Amino acid sequence: AHAGCFVPAKEAKIPIVDRIFARVGASDNIARGQSTFMVEMQETAKILNTATSQSLVILDEIGRGTATFDGLSIAWAVVETLATKSHRQPKTLFATHYHELTDLDRSLESVSNLNVSVKEWEDNVVFLHKIVPGAADKSYGIHVARLAGVPDEVNQRAKDILAQLEAEHLDERGRPKISRPDKSRSSGGLQLTLFGVAEHPILDEIREQKINDLTPLEALERLQRWQTQLSTESLPKPR
Repeated sequence: AHAGCFVPAKEAKIPIVDRIFARVGASDNIARGQSTFMVEMQETAKILNTATSQSLVILDEIGRGTATFDGLSIAWAVVETLATKSHRQPKTLFATHYHELTDLDRSLESVSNLNVSVKEWEDNVVFLHKIVPGAADKSYGIHVARLAGVPDEVNQRAKDILAQLEAEHLDERGRPKISRPDKSRSSGGLQLTLFGVAEHPILDEIREQKINDLTPLEALERLQRWQTQLSTESLPKPR
């Protein structure tokens, strides 16, 4: 609007902004040894370090260029940083397919969810090009793959795999599981993670420990440290 462009809305309140920051698309700088994800993180870092409370920030699919857990963790932390008063709180549009991030509107007052309305009809989808309040309950990547001409056998197999993954990773209400304390226990021995129930981290440390590499003294020190750590925690009882 400030640049004289058309605004596709009946009414809009558009405040003055000092700068516009956009992290959209995928690009690399191979000549300098910078991968697509490195470029993405460099641009994200510049935004986080430069944007003011009067800036407009547009971020698209932060964290998708790395492993799922890494990317989701980075995206979650970026949203929290931009939305909390301890930071400068620029006006931000954050597009993502990490459905877990939609839970942030419950814990952060400055965050609200919007989604692009989609109509499903006879195993087809129609994108309505309309923005509505609330979080999207699913993505439509497989439908887009079909529209792009991906073979039917690939799409069908993808649907089968997706159904299996969703059965394991969604809660009883069909929402992605996200890390939050297990209130049914008084201590932190067992908690819900992104994809279900997690064991105590000490158990993983014990499994990975190479016993033959430890001296007797190191083994006793390691055992004492674990015992001290567990003195204020409780492990889930074996079934």
